[in-house]
Amino acid sequence: MSIVKELIRKESNGTISFGNYELSEKSKVNDFEHNGDLYKVKTFKEITKLEKNGMIVYESVPGTSVNEMNITEREISFTVEGYEDSQITLELEAEKEYKIYIDDTNLGKVKTNLGGKLNFSVELGTNSGKAEVKIVKS
Repeated sequence: MSIVKELIRKESNGTISFGNYELSEKSKVNDFEHNGDLYKVKTFKEITKLEKNGMIVYESVPGTSVNEMNITEREISFTVEGYEDSQITLELEAEKEYKIYIDDTNLGKVKTNLGGKLNFSVELGTNSGKAEVKIVKS
């Protein structure tokens, strides 16, 4: 796992990887096509944001790199990497319950708000700066 130098890329297993938390200035890629959807990524050391068809999918503060993000109807999974602990926001279905797993530890259920936002923190200052994240719809 590592930063994504090209800012966003398709992986051979059908997932996507994006983000570069080492950049000192904002960089972005527009209109990246994957499975019929258009993605936009903005990233640098302070924030990483991914949009799909104009809607926010992922945002982290400070910036991170996300590897092998896989999105299905019931689950989102990815590996996140950064230089310090990060606050992550995912936009999911409104007012639904989701279980959050980080490094295979169940952190419990969280209900999204009216806008469908799910917020959680990931400790990246330890564990070699990365974490496995899985969000499962209850």
